[in-house]
Amino acid sequence: MDDLLTSPLHARHTALGATMGEFGGWSMPISYPDGTVAEHTAVRESVGLFDVSHLGKLAIAGPGAAAFVNRCFTADLDRIEPGSAQYTLCCTASGGVVDDVIVYLVGPDEVLAMPNAANAARVAELLRAAAPEGVTITDRHREIAVIAVQGPQAPSAVATVLPAAALDGMDYMAFTDSGDVRVCRTGYTGERGYELLVPAVEAPAVWDALVAAGAKPAGLAARDTLRTEMGYPLHGQDLSVDISPVQAGSGWAVGWAKPEFWGREALLAEKAAGPVRRLRGLRATGRGIPRSGMPVLRDGVPVGVTTSGTFSPTTKVGIALALIDTASGIGLDDAVTVDVRGRALDCVVAKPPFVPSHVR
Repeated sequence: MDDLLTSPLHARHTALGATMGEFGGWSMPISYPDGTVAEHTAVRESVGLFDVSHLGKLAIAGPGAAAFVNRCFTADLDRIEPGSAQYTLCCTASGGVVDDVIVYLVGPDEVLAMPNAANAARVAELLRAAAPEGVTITDRHREIAVIAVQGPQAPSAVATVLPAAALDGMDYMAFTDSGDVRVCRTGYTGERGYELLVPAVEAPAVWDALVAAGAKPAGLAARDTLRTEMGYPLHGQDLSVDISPVQAGSGWAVGWAKPEFWGREALLAEKAAGPVRRLRGLRATGRGIPRSGMPVLRDGVPVGVTTSGTFSPTTKVGIALALIDTASGIGLDDAVTVDVRGRALDCVVAKPPFVPSHVR
C-alpha cells in the first residue's frame, strides 16, 4: 500500500483505527471499529461522514467551456443553470461507459467535472484531446478534498460547521460557495446530504468540526451498501465500457435530443433496437447474500449475472443488481435463483430502490 495515493485526511482515519484498503489507486478507509452496519445505520437514521477525496476534480475553463463539455458528455448541460450540478456519462464511440461523472456548472466558461478516481486520468485525456483552442483542463485532484455529509441530520451538522453557507431552500443538485468551501446538495447514499469541496490543507479542521457536530465517520463499505440499496450504479460493475447506459437503465442521464455527444449514434441505435440485456434489482427471498459475478438462473437455465450484491442492513435481506437477458422475458416480481458458490439462492426481481429515497 506504500505506493498508493493518500487523502489529506489519511492521518484522521488511521488515528480512528480505520481498516484501510486500495480503491482506485488510493488508500481509503473501508470501515471503522464500530463496523459497516453501524456506519450504514448512522447515515439512514442520523448523519454519517465520508472521505471521498479520491474522486477526480477536473477544472474545465475557457471560452465556451460549458458548451464544449455538453458536446462530450451524455446529459444535456443546457437543462441546468449555473450553480447546479448534473449526473452525466462519458461514453466511448461504441456506447460503452468510460465513467460516470458529476459536472458542476459554474458558468458558460467554467465547469468542474468529478469523475471516479480510477478513471480520472482517462477522462482528462479524452477531454484534452477534444478541447478547442482556449479551453483548458486542469487536474485539481490533490488540491481539493471532498467530504460527504449524509443523513437526516446532515443539514444541522453542516450548518454548525459552516454557519454562513446558504443551505435553506437549496435544491437537490445545487451548490453554493461558503468562503473557499463549495457546498453541494449531492451524495450517493439516497439520504439528504451534502458534499463539501474543501481546500486540502483545510480538510482536517473541517472533518474534526463535523465529527464534533455529531457526524459518524463511515467508510467505503458502508457507502457501497447504501448505494446498492438505492440501486445506484458503481462504475466497473454496473456500468462499464461493456455495459451501456441503455443496458444499465441510465438512459435518463442521456440527452437524447442533443445533436452531439460521445457515443450518440451507437446509443441511439441500441435504444431503437432494444438492449439484449437490462440491469434489474434482485431481492433474496431465501437465506444468503448475492455478490457480484454470480450466475442468475430461471428453472436452472442461465439468464444473467449479478453485477453488485450485498446484505442490506436496512431491509435485513440480501439484495443485488443483475444484468438479465432481455430474451428471457423476465420481469418484475418474477422468481429467479442466484448461484451462490454452488448453492441456489431464491430471489425475486425487484425495481430499485430497495428503500425509500430521501434526497429531495
